[in-house]
Amino acid sequence: MTSPTSLAADQAVFAKCSFCRKPNTEVARLVAGPGVYICDECVSLCAELFKGEPSPVRGVAPWESVSTAEEVLAHLPLVTTAIKQVEEDLAGWVRRAHDLGVTWARIGEALGMTRQSAWERFSGEE
Repeated sequence: MTSPTSLAADQAVFAKCSFCRKPNTEVARLVAGPGVYICDECVSLCAELFKGEPSPVRGVAPWESVSTAEEVLAHLPLVTTAIKQVEEDLAGWVRRAHDLGVTWARIGEALGMTRQSAWERFSGEE
């Protein structure tokens, strides 16, 4: 079997795992879902977690379930990281749409904003 690193030279990056953020060139397989991807390594980790004893949820808990200020403060960096990942993916989708010739008016409409707002947020121009 070919290792993921030997494939990297032959492949271009087209997507990243939505969980660990590794690009397709660094994993053996990347499975697509509706706007998300998961790599074979994250699937294996999930399978191991499901085999074991149930454990407390790690990561970002629903904000309604957090009852102390310290818990809230501990979650803020995790939420910020998730937001950055989503923003990066959204910007990639918008760039791709624009590269394919979609107008700023149509991009804005799809995002529920004006053409001008879409251009200001995603064009990279000042």
